[in-house]
Amino acid sequence: MATVELRFSALPEHVRTARLVAAAVARRAGVDEAVLDEVRLAVGEACSRAVGLHQSGGISEPVWVTLTEEEKLFSIEVGDEAPRSAPGDSAPGADGEVDADVEEDEMGLAVISGLVDDVEVTAGETGGSIRMSWPTAPPATLLP
Repeated sequence: MATVELRFSALPEHVRTARLVAAAVARRAGVDEAVLDEVRLAVGEACSRAVGLHQSGGISEPVWVTLTEEEKLFSIEVGDEAPRSAPGDSAPGADGEVDADVEEDEMGLAVISGLVDDVEVTAGETGGSIRMSWPTAPPATLLP
């Protein structure tokens, strides 16, 4: 099992780098070429979400990305240190309106869910993560 770990300051300009690294590692892991755009978009959305949570919460800790190549599976986990309640626990504010940040967060999660079949979102008092995975093809065998 090969693992690549990436940590970056919660700045929007670093999201592009995370997307490029994710696509390169996914390609090397054997993710189908037709799926690489989905990997790039999903990682970009997850990283942008984490950056936004850090910036809105005034959190100086880095956003982290773990890319893991297993036997028939490639997974990416994007994590943040922003404390919050579990996804979908959005309650109306004092004026009866759901917070715009919560709506944007849920929209980002919907985009990721539309791009990735296997996605798991966790959130809690110490932060959260989005774990996404894709099947990989076995490496091509060279013919003699």
